[in-house]
Amino acid sequence: MALYEFYHMGLADKRQPERLLAIAYGALLVPLCAVQQAYALQAGLALAMLLFGLIFLWRFGDLQQVVQQLALLLFGFIYVPLLLGHLVLLRALPFGREWIYLVLLIVMASDTGAYFSGISLGRHKLYPAISPNKSVEGSIGGLLGGLAAAFIARYTFFSALGAVDCLLLGLGLGAMSQLGDLFESMVKRACGVKDSGALFPGHGGILDRLDSLLFAFPLAFYYGWYVFGR
Repeated sequence: MALYEFYHMGLADKRQPERLLAIAYGALLVPLCAVQQAYALQAGLALAMLLFGLIFLWRFGDLQQVVQQLALLLFGFIYVPLLLGHLVLLRALPFGREWIYLVLLIVMASDTGAYFSGISLGRHKLYPAISPNKSVEGSIGGLLGGLAAAFIARYTFFSALGAVDCLLLGLGLGAMSQLGDLFESMVKRACGVKDSGALFPGHGGILDRLDSLLFAFPLAFYYGWYVFGR
């Protein structure tokens, strides 16, 4: 669903056959992360380059746009299935379920902290060219919210975390959450749309709900793998 919204925003309607095939192919990339083979996902991405490279070679259409269209299609695989696939990898780590709950809690707390501190204290624009409503004060509130969530997780359901882990993960995942949101805002502005979709009235599409998590899951996985999983 997120890939559908991404391609609908940026890929020309004339590319609907390629768009539909890419959505189906991208959905199959995520389960490859569950295959305990080092090259499974790498092979899937390599095959995507070969497959869609040949398709665009046969159906090049406008030569002035074909490379950009192919690049956007392939970028969709990196942005959504590859990043989201780290959720599958995260679950396979020791304390996998706790890791997933931790990421969700930090991202939600960061988003909540940023919203309320931005509404009440926001004075200085954070990045007006990309997201005019976000403020520096809101960003700081989001980081503090993520930090608080990490320590809450430690004392409620994830006792294996140390104080340093909470500090690094709370601030790190809180920051990545905000950067993921800003990145998707940049994509939407580049495509000239306000929301990625209309699945959730008043809140946008599924990609609008996933944007922060897409950037947070990889960081959580590599930290968890390095500290707990090796």
